[in-house]
Amino acid sequence: MQSVMELARDSPVVLTWSWALGVVVLVWLWWNATQSWRRRVPGPASYPVIGSAIEVLRNWDRIHDWVFDHFSDDVRTIVVPFAFPDPAGVYTVDPASVEYILKSNFKSFPKGHANCHPMREMLGTGIFTSDGDLWKEQRKVASYEFSSATLRDFSTLVFREYAAKLVSIVSHFTGTGEAFDMQDLLLRMTLDSTCRLGFGVKLEGLSLPLRSIPFAKCFDDASEISFYRFSSPHWKLTRLLNVGGERKLKHSIKELDDFSYAVIEKRRKEMAAGYTPGIENHQSDLLSRFVDLCNRGDQYTGKYLRDMILNFVIAGRDTTAVTLSWFFYMMTKHPEIADKIVDELSTIVTPQGLNSSQDGKTVKAEAIEEFANLLTYETLGKLNYLHASLSETLRLYPAVSINSKEAATDDMLPDGTPVKKGSITGYVPYSMGRMRFLWGDDATEYKPERWLNGNGEYEPQSPFKFTAFQAGPRTCLGKDSAYLQMKMTAALVLRFFHLHLVPNHPVCYRTMVTLAQRYGLRVTATPRSFVDNPS
Repeated sequence: MQSVMELARDSPVVLTWSWALGVVVLVWLWWNATQSWRRRVPGPASYPVIGSAIEVLRNWDRIHDWVFDHFSDDVRTIVVPFAFPDPAGVYTVDPASVEYILKSNFKSFPKGHANCHPMREMLGTGIFTSDGDLWKEQRKVASYEFSSATLRDFSTLVFREYAAKLVSIVSHFTGTGEAFDMQDLLLRMTLDSTCRLGFGVKLEGLSLPLRSIPFAKCFDDASEISFYRFSSPHWKLTRLLNVGGERKLKHSIKELDDFSYAVIEKRRKEMAAGYTPGIENHQSDLLSRFVDLCNRGDQYTGKYLRDMILNFVIAGRDTTAVTLSWFFYMMTKHPEIADKIVDELSTIVTPQGLNSSQDGKTVKAEAIEEFANLLTYETLGKLNYLHASLSETLRLYPAVSINSKEAATDDMLPDGTPVKKGSITGYVPYSMGRMRFLWGDDATEYKPERWLNGNGEYEPQSPFKFTAFQAGPRTCLGKDSAYLQMKMTAALVLRFFHLHLVPNHPVCYRTMVTLAQRYGLRVTATPRSFVDNPS
């Protein structure tokens, strides 16, 4: 006859609780072991199994400021524990560690599966979501194309055309006295110019009346949902079930695919009929040049070209537009800096007749065209104070506010922080731009003068300190192009208008791939008088 102890031992309830207790003990042991090295590095609060997920989700709408709160002049690297079984993430604002990750030990810190996989549906295996030989090949081809004088000259013409269109629309609103969303106009402008440069398509987003652009809406939705995956441990399950944001993402991706493949097929047919990029009136857009390479022997699949298109859009449209949005926001906060930029314009270009550019509350179309034509690649290159003002904007509001890699092996950063194989290892441009040990006690102040030397000339900072364009082998290929478009647009807008932030309009970022403003930038505009420098 079995004893009471034997019966209890064989009871399903007792066995279940025994297993549960065993799991708890194992989790506790695992947690204790992993925390032994994490305790050596500061970071946010974390809990068994779920890591810092609760803290991340609680602060999702202010995630970049939440990360910044954990850094100080003394704390330059932090550990953010992720949910089990992912290893903890390591994030730094130390330039020496940034250089180690991006350059000195570049091969040990690829983008990695953890960084690329959540974005794959949207960006495929394009240059932003690839590593190794695939990335090298794309980088090589893109580098050649971006360095070509033909693309630079075509870019200058396109940027000038769409910046002038933007000014015309702002002039329309000055005439009616209406408030308008400057960020929306800038996103329309950069989408129009990017589509024109990238694949020769005219979307006409900057045409009155302003209409909804399905491609842009789907692109923004896909960007936000894809970025949210980095904080959601169950996104693969919701994707499998096709519910919530994942269902919306699937719809958005289909729209992006339909648009991209239609453009590719149309261009291939045009090329087969004799369309040659850069010849006579034919455009020099990137898609045409890639298809031309196909005809010369290089084989690029439709999927490859689709990925190239969408990676180019996120690089050329979103980053430039959101940077300009923050720049114009700074101009509403610091009108004296806008006046200095206009003073600089008067020393570079002194066209006759621009003082009579106004027609009531609006600006004459011929005045816009006349001034725009004076903004050449060479002329814009002389605008040191404007360049400094844009760099200062990027310092405080970097378009990509956090950038991550994945450790290929166990490693150690120069400051002694251990890095586990497979862990997300990143640097934080948003926080770096606000660190006093890097920029001084006035680090949070907007001061373009910090970028100028004693002669008033622009003085670049180390790319491992000013990380808005990355550094090392993955340095942004479109840096010069971005500055060109931003200077073209800023010069034209500030030449003709004072911008005023709508009272009580909330300005904060939207947590997504790029640092867009959540509620847009609602402003009004009034015409600006322009006095030529007598000298």
